[in-house]
Amino acid sequence: MPTSLILAVLLITIILAVLVAVRPSLTVARGGKILAFLAFFIFPVFAGLLGLENHMERAKQTSFCLTCHIMGQYGQSLYVDDASYVPAAHFQNGRIPRDEACYTCHTDYSIFGGFKSKFRGLHHIYAQYVTTPKMPIKLYHPYNNRECLHCHEGSRSFEQGAIHTAEPQTMADIKSNKLSCTTSGCHDTIHNVKQLDHAKFWKPVQ
Repeated sequence: MPTSLILAVLLITIILAVLVAVRPSLTVARGGKILAFLAFFIFPVFAGLLGLENHMERAKQTSFCLTCHIMGQYGQSLYVDDASYVPAAHFQNGRIPRDEACYTCHTDYSIFGGFKSKFRGLHHIYAQYVTTPKMPIKLYHPYNNRECLHCHEGSRSFEQGAIHTAEPQTMADIKSNKLSCTTSGCHDTIHNVKQLDHAKFWKPVQ
């Protein structure tokens, strides 16, 4: 949603509201009542919905996630020069959109998940701006293979991988989330921010 459109609607809302507030006599006539209704109900709701849509899209951006100081190390870990770091390997090799890296792998997180996730998102805002976030950061629940399968299910390297097909039940267990991708000893090096002081980093070609 273009920011210019949101600003235009907001400006119109303010102008109409000020006009009605300065000249309340306008509301005597039927047309004035309609104008007041638009100024105080329709346009504010419309502007709010446009702003919400714009914010939801912006919240998918990696840069948005990293505006919180506490997330800085996690953003830094995307540049670790080590293929065993799962997020780094995906980010550096373009397996996920770099400008939506966090959202792509955490699609059920905070405002993008269910009711409980949205509530936790509000708690995060409270912790960020009112109190102090608790360290270290932990997921509320084990990482779900569903987030991996969004992209990998159906791909040749996943469906025909030697380890994935070594045992008849392995693939079924992965797809049912019975066997975790991240804690089964296969892809268990995630952000690993505690080791960043000793890590080498990749520098993108400008």
